[in-house]
Order: sequence, then structure tokens, then C-alpha cells
Amino acid sequence: MRRWLIGIGAVLAFLGAGALMAAPAVVEGRLNNVEAHAPYKIGARAKALHARLNMADLHADTLLWGRDVLSRGTRGHVDVPRLVEGRFALQVFSTVTKTPEGQNYDKNTGDTDMITVLAKVSLWPTRTWDSLLERALYQAERLNAAAKRDPKALVVVRTRRDLESLLARRAKGESVVGGLLATEGAHPLEGKIENLQKLYDAGFRMVGLHHFFDNELGGSLHGVSKGGLSPFGIEAVRAIEGRGMIVDVAHSSEKVVEDVLAHATRPIVVSHTGVRGACKSARNLSDKHMRAIAAKGGLIGIGYWPGAVCDSTPKGVAKSLRYAADLVGVDRVALGSDFDGSTTVRFDASESAALVQAMVDAGFSDEEIGKITGGNVLALLAALLPAS
Repeated sequence: MRRWLIGIGAVLAFLGAGALMAAPAVVEGRLNNVEAHAPYKIGARAKALHARLNMADLHADTLLWGRDVLSRGTRGHVDVPRLVEGRFALQVFSTVTKTPEGQNYDKNTGDTDMITVLAKVSLWPTRTWDSLLERALYQAERLNAAAKRDPKALVVVRTRRDLESLLARRAKGESVVGGLLATEGAHPLEGKIENLQKLYDAGFRMVGLHHFFDNELGGSLHGVSKGGLSPFGIEAVRAIEGRGMIVDVAHSSEKVVEDVLAHATRPIVVSHTGVRGACKSARNLSDKHMRAIAAKGGLIGIGYWPGAVCDSTPKGVAKSLRYAADLVGVDRVALGSDFDGSTTVRFDASESAALVQAMVDAGFSDEEIGKITGGNVLALLAALLPAS
């Protein structure tokens, strides 16, 4: 979400008070783009393989934008109809609650917050205007309400039993998609460990520790301190695991990643990232940390935007997937698009067959493609989610 300030500032400059409600749609139209491209050519092997996949993606920020997730949108990258076309069994929906001005990869403070502006112009409930916890809970309410409106299309996955039911329904031919709630940073805890239970009760099952700024848990990769876990951060990691929730270290400092690995008793994930060996970027994981995460059974979700993969074509994404799989093994690699995260990409959720074709071209076997595009995520959730 690097162009947030420019996008929302330009829009608000042109909108009068009576048109503020249109601001989120116009801002998203500027920030969540799919570059124009000719239709992708999908060969017979990739087409047949794609038709039988249960794909899964570890990170999308769709809930931030106020679109009806059940309806096919004319902007952005993800909604249930496009997930169905893309053969997705499960999408992790992250809740964004605070973003600083600038959002550069090198250094940000937490002194500013653009989500406050969005919450007000989007007419979010007033309880969300000054509470990061309430912002996360409100976005969760919207996903839960959508699943309640159309349970044939969308279910919120909270337990292993939910996941088993979802996959059984899909095996029978139902076009149902599972949504799993996550936080983009653990600042909605607001420094209180008891707030974790509120998130759990709302359906959250993955907790990202950081976003673009340092918080009570420790240093962000893009923050000021670059420090490790604080005592509160250690307590939070233990509490997250104790509830059967999954720790996500996307955006966490390198020192926090190391500290989490030292304290965690279960596999962790990096929901959306790139890898430096394929794309030299300050946003991306080093080989050292990839190996350490994989050694503890974790997953590394590869993103689709230029800052993660340098070349954001399907071929470029497949190149990063190939590098990661060669380094840490096919079983430790997954998809982490960062769709709808103020990213410009070359394909949306409905066009995932293009990525399958690129993976075929990169030399992956059908079994390997099945694992990376969804099998590994589903296996991790089956092992780590609460039983019921």
C-alpha cells in the first residue's frame, strides 16, 4: 500500500463534501489496478490442471474497500465470483487498520494514519474512528455478514471441521469459497493481550504481527527501531499460538522474525513477500530467513506486485516461486498475492490459470503446482486450526 497518500489526497482535492462517499471507490480505482494485457494463452495441460485445483491465497486486503465481496467488482482484484473463476478454495482476508503516510520500505513512524480518513469518508461506524481494534472487528463483521447472506457461495473458516466441510462440498462440485480472517499487524490489540480473545471470537485465525511501522510487539521491517520482539510481543506470540491461531511475520523486522522462530512452538507463515534471491528489494526475505522459517515447517507466500517479484508478469511470479521452491522445498512455498493491497498487478484472481501456465513453463510438475497453489496452505490449516 505504497501510493495511499498520493491517491487519497488527489481524490479528496477534487471531491466536494457531497461526493465524499465516492472517495473510497475512486481511491481504489487509482490504487488496485490490473495492467492492461492481451488474453493469456493457456495450454491444454495447464487448463486441465487448473480445472481440478483447490487454490488458496494467503493475503488480500479486499475488506478495506467497502465492496460487496459476493458481487463481481469492476475494480480491484478479488471477490467471490472472481475467486470461483480462478478455482480458489480459500482466500485469507486481511484487515488493514492503520497505515502511515508515505509507506516506504525503508523507514516509517506510526505518527500518522490514513485509515482514519478512509473510515470517515466511507461512513464506517464511529466506534472505528479512533479504535484499531474496532476497525478490525468491523471488517470481520462485513465478511461474516456476507457469508451469512449467501452460505452457498462463501463460508468463514474458523476450525478444522469448517475446512473439512468446505473441501467436501467442493469435492461434490459446489462452487463455494472459504474465507479466513487475518490481521495486517497486531496493533488492533492496542497493547492489551485480552483483546486477542475478541479477535478470536470474531473469527480471526491468523495474526500478522506488523505492518509499516513499529508497534507494541516490536520492530517492523519498515519501522524506525528494526528491533526484536518486546516482552509484550513474546507474550502475544505465546497467546496467539495458545488459541490455535497462526503467526504471520510479513512486514516484521528481521530481528522479530528471528525472535518469533526462537519462541514459537508451531509453524509460522510469511503471508505475502518476495525473495531477495529472485528480486533484490528491501521488502523481501533473505535466503537465511527463508531457510529458518521452512525448517520449522512454515510457509512463504510469494506476492504478485513489482516490489516483491520485480517482474509482475505470470512468468516473473513463477520465477520467484521457482527460486523459493529450489531453496527451501516445494512443500514450504505458497501464494501470497497481496491483492487489493494498493498494488498494481498483471492478473487478478479470475486469471490464475495464467500463473499455472507460467509454472508449467518454469518446469514444475502437476503435483508441485497443486501444492504451491493451494495444497500447502490447506495442509497447514488442517494441522494448525482449532479442531472445532
